[in-house]
Amino acid sequence: MSHTKPHPARDRFRLASEALLRNYAKHPELIGPNTPSRIRASAIIELIDALRALIFPGFFGKAPGTAPLLPWREKPLEALAALLHEQITSALAYKGLADERNADSIVCDFLDRVPAVRDLLMTDVDAAFEGDPATSGKDEIILAYPGLYAIMVNRLAHELSRLGTPLIPRMMTECAHNRTGIDIHPGAIIGHHFFIDHGTGVVIGETTRIGNYVKIYQGVTLGALSTRGGRLLAGHKRHPTIEDKVTIYSGASILGGETLIGAGAVIGSNAFITQSVPAHTRVSVKDPELQFMKKKEAAVEFRQEVFWDYVI
Repeated sequence: MSHTKPHPARDRFRLASEALLRNYAKHPELIGPNTPSRIRASAIIELIDALRALIFPGFFGKAPGTAPLLPWREKPLEALAALLHEQITSALAYKGLADERNADSIVCDFLDRVPAVRDLLMTDVDAAFEGDPATSGKDEIILAYPGLYAIMVNRLAHELSRLGTPLIPRMMTECAHNRTGIDIHPGAIIGHHFFIDHGTGVVIGETTRIGNYVKIYQGVTLGALSTRGGRLLAGHKRHPTIEDKVTIYSGASILGGETLIGAGAVIGSNAFITQSVPAHTRVSVKDPELQFMKKKEAAVEFRQEVFWDYVI
């Protein structure tokens, strides 16, 4: 009589499966109704690429060339509209909003706003060209600059958010975050001629308001002063307001919904700002004091002090 020898790995798999099922029962709120699987991350990336080709034809996708513009425009618009409709319909159904909002109207209204988004992005290209002596031209900015890519995605996602589209705007900006290291919430309101130089590590929160001709560098945070209130803070102004022609250098943190950076101000690298700054003011971190010691005794130490002075 033969006996089947137990398989150790199979027994481990069974135990792991039983433990996982018990955990599913423990946290049912982490189990979705399957609809989100239709809101595909790959489709969101495809959507961003299609929109970029529509906004920057010839740089991405096919250019109009010498053919009549209308037939060229209609074909990619139809494919884009179908993809948008599919994803928006899934998002509305998942959130239980399918009876309240119509995917057709959102798609049409959104496409009507694309020319205005292109107008804004042209100002962003101009701001990058004027603000960065390292660029070889506007084509390089369009093709290669992560800041422009993140701004483009944010401006498009912002319009979808304004139209009441759930989930998709945030998924779009997180795709840009993953690609560029720049995290801009689709709820942020950003004026024209916006330039993010380098960009890695930039964080811009949901209720941030940014004026025109603003320039920021890598590692800048425009964030909330505190989130201890959790969901009670939803819908409240938690992030700063940046007025026109402000420059914010690398590593600066500006926090709080009541914090306003006045027009023409300059915020120096590594400054930590939690109160409003008057217009035309420079905020700087005083030169650190360096103390050199032997390796075994201590590491390099420094002290930072913040001071303000008026820009002349």
